[in-house]
Amino acid sequence: MITKTMNRLNPIAAALVAVFAAPLSSHAQQTPSPKTDASPAVLQEVVVEGSRGDFNANATSLTKLPADLHDVPQSVVVVNKALMQSQGANSLADALRNVAGITLGGAEGGQIGNNINLNGFSARTDIYLDGFRDRGQYYRDTFAIDEVEVLMGPSSMLFGRGSTGGVINQVTKKANLHAATEVSASATTNGLVRTTADYNRPLSDTSALRLSAMAQSGKATTRDQTDVQDFGLAGSYVFGIGTPTEITLSALIQHNHDMPDYGLPPLNGHPAPVGRDTAYGLNSDHTDQDVAALNATVRHKITPDVVLRNQTQFNYVRTSAVETAPNTIGTVSAAGFTPLTPSAVSGLPLSSLYVRGQSHDRDIRDYSIFNQTELSAKLSTGSIKHELLAGFELGHDGYDNQGHYRNGSCNGKALNPTSTVAGYNDCVPLVNPGYSAAGSSVASQAGNRAGGSANTIAAYLNDTMTLSDQFKLVGGLRFDRYIASITNSLNTTNAPPAAKNTTLPSAQQTINFTSVRLGSIWQPSAEQSYYLSYGTSFNPSLEQLTGTTGQQNLDPEKNRSYELGGKWDLLNDKLSLNAAIFQIKKENARSQVSTGVYVLDGTVRVNGARAGAVGHITKDWQVALGYTYLDAKVIQSSALDGTLGKIPVNTPKNTLTSWSTYKVAPHWEIGGGATYMSERYANPTNTVQAGGYTRWDATVAYTQPKYDIRLNLFNLANKMYYDALIQSDGGRSVPGSGRTAMLSLNYRM
Repeated sequence: MITKTMNRLNPIAAALVAVFAAPLSSHAQQTPSPKTDASPAVLQEVVVEGSRGDFNANATSLTKLPADLHDVPQSVVVVNKALMQSQGANSLADALRNVAGITLGGAEGGQIGNNINLNGFSARTDIYLDGFRDRGQYYRDTFAIDEVEVLMGPSSMLFGRGSTGGVINQVTKKANLHAATEVSASATTNGLVRTTADYNRPLSDTSALRLSAMAQSGKATTRDQTDVQDFGLAGSYVFGIGTPTEITLSALIQHNHDMPDYGLPPLNGHPAPVGRDTAYGLNSDHTDQDVAALNATVRHKITPDVVLRNQTQFNYVRTSAVETAPNTIGTVSAAGFTPLTPSAVSGLPLSSLYVRGQSHDRDIRDYSIFNQTELSAKLSTGSIKHELLAGFELGHDGYDNQGHYRNGSCNGKALNPTSTVAGYNDCVPLVNPGYSAAGSSVASQAGNRAGGSANTIAAYLNDTMTLSDQFKLVGGLRFDRYIASITNSLNTTNAPPAAKNTTLPSAQQTINFTSVRLGSIWQPSAEQSYYLSYGTSFNPSLEQLTGTTGQQNLDPEKNRSYELGGKWDLLNDKLSLNAAIFQIKKENARSQVSTGVYVLDGTVRVNGARAGAVGHITKDWQVALGYTYLDAKVIQSSALDGTLGKIPVNTPKNTLTSWSTYKVAPHWEIGGGATYMSERYANPTNTVQAGGYTRWDATVAYTQPKYDIRLNLFNLANKMYYDALIQSDGGRSVPGSGRTAMLSLNYRM
């Protein structure tokens, strides 16, 4: 039924163009409804922000969007501080578990940090910090974050390249004129100890300073190989508050000393059937990261209806990684390690199998600097009101990745052919590998050094037209010029034949692309809004500043989305509901037709539906619910790819997130919820499947005006499930944490 409905959405783009071209004068004569333009929305926002512990956030901080979510013709999910604290969510990955349609990826061969799939497509480069691309490869914490906003669907008109499945924006804490200090401490049954502090002080009637800090140490999950030692400091200074010119200076500094988790190798079409705590890395493995983000924003109100805004952000991430991943299953004999095909492995006892480890060592420098100038204005042309946004963006990205490899042996026999840099460094038993330092003494050697840089120049214009109190039209265009270049020190020209290297010596690419955004909104009352929208996005082949032969001269992949949905406020605006059906189609996906040769003849289509609810059902009972259905399929590809008719990696058909709390007494609160995810595949050919699961969590809290004491219980049933999937090496799966408890204290001064 959903597929048939979505197929009927294909003419939406043409319909919206026709709506824009239609005469508008008739709409201006309609009788106004009780909804007014601005004041009710402002009053409502103040009430929401003044209620500590309220999950409902009916506004967004993105300057490219209207603050009122009813005026956004797309699905938007906001995970605020109250919801994160209630669930004990201390990382971006934890916060995003509230967003149905998101799945997590683990540490890939060339990628570190938060790797996320959104609506069936990779969102690796679609994570933002205060509206700017946050492309660095690092593990993001929530100590300096007020909320996380997820905008669903292609949005290149607003954000430039990428955003096939949507955009994830982190909103940092900003200084304000309300003095407040909050200190927290927590400890888990795994041994993870964490503390945070948040200090905000007004310095005058128009200026304020805010500082946030975090430190944590211990095991992040019940699995081996998950020890962390992290700390961070963030600050913001705002002056000119309440004046025509407001300036905000902010900074984030973070250090991570973590252990990578590459999960379990595949066996017989599923993750290897070993214990949850089994780890194939070495106890000497580590991922060290230093993160710095600097931001300066100037906002000048020229008139009450015209605002000029300029924002500059610099991001820098340094990563030093020594990592070992399970690569291939095989047997060990006097001849050394022998890799086995999946069919050869079938039927052999687990005790006879070994896992070959592969080093993934590298030193990475990832940085970007972007500047945006935006002019927003409210004006009228006759009876039609306009909210215009015009912007200009300049940006530069830089990337440097010095790879290292450790060529070791197994049972006294070399694991690597002569002159290759594969980095196979050891072999361990599949069952009870004895997580240790085996193989860590293998000498590390310099491998490929990959470099890349890109320059972005963009201009955009968006108009939200109010035809009457009930009807609005949204239209926008953005032009991007993206110029990228990459280099590799080990490549097709100098690698030995045995290495089978397909890396480009160098490549350059210049892309010019125009993105479109169209939408129509019908708001019959202040409590309901219905919309129809169309959007596009594009993915250059050098988008991630990496590339292999045959890709450098390809045009960008193009994506289109169609969405029909509604948003409703119930119970005196205390409970917000939303629902939508949509289609996202990548119509010219890169497809490999022979070794090193690619063409743009692939097609990936996702038909879907989503629904959500957040807010209070009664004064004491509130919920945050989300459901997403994804019918994702590769409907065109080459025979060599082997993906025709397959489901994209890490894309479950059904995802449900739920969280609910209830005040059982004046100072006592209980709550909990379930996360359900249906089966999904760990590799593009769908030969490795991770089963579906339901995970239950719970909380109980004692609250006072000055402090909260909270107990969070994770994975109550101790369910064995797979939290993150990694498509490399045949498809690896990272088990989720077992049953864990966390006790926390929040104290407010």
